[in-house]
Amino acid sequence: MRAILIDDEPDNIKLLSLQLARHCPQVEVVGAFTESTPGLKAIRSLRPALVFLDIEMPVMNGFQLLEQVGEIDFALIFITAYDQYAVRAFRFSALDYLLKPVDTIDLVAAVRRAENRTKVSAQQMELLRQYSQAITPIAPQRIALPHAGGLVFVDIGQIVYCEADSNYTRFYLEKGEQYLICKTLGDVQEVLEPHNFVRVHRQSLVNIAHVQKLKKGKVLISYSPRE
Repeated sequence: MRAILIDDEPDNIKLLSLQLARHCPQVEVVGAFTESTPGLKAIRSLRPALVFLDIEMPVMNGFQLLEQVGEIDFALIFITAYDQYAVRAFRFSALDYLLKPVDTIDLVAAVRRAENRTKVSAQQMELLRQYSQAITPIAPQRIALPHAGGLVFVDIGQIVYCEADSNYTRFYLEKGEQYLICKTLGDVQEVLEPHNFVRVHRQSLVNIAHVQKLKKGKVLISYSPRE
């Protein structure tokens, strides 16, 4: 995979380049840039299969750069300093990210996912943009669910409950749809808690809007799939 690295911190560029060379031999770094403008030009001219992109950069941040790119026909991995709301935004939109300093295990896993994901949808970018630009840390009312068939975008209010299945989570929706995604219930909980989801059991996360009554040791929910 031909890759471009864009990060305004030179040390991060050097470290990421070394990690990719040592642990991701399938990745060929064809350009590394500490400024967004030459990075944008390189994306247009070199047409990489994968781009590692920092968010906060002077002159033009990561979102502004992507707006200039137009249609994103490459795999994309964001690089960000730790911020709980930023991380939640990436999870909401099912876009990949790496926290600084980049952990090698996380990097290898992200590259593997990138090999099977060659394009970012406009809906994913819009979800990320809405969340990241919010004045208060309130996420948009939709979430992207990556499952075996690809990506599906659902309204959060339609989610009745989520159930742990080993390292996966199964989503149950109002109309009976079920989606199994490759995320732990803990990851899902972090994203959905601000939307009044409650962990009622180590294996269950429930939308309280669908709770009918509470009995000792039991939570009864209104889940009768509707047409």
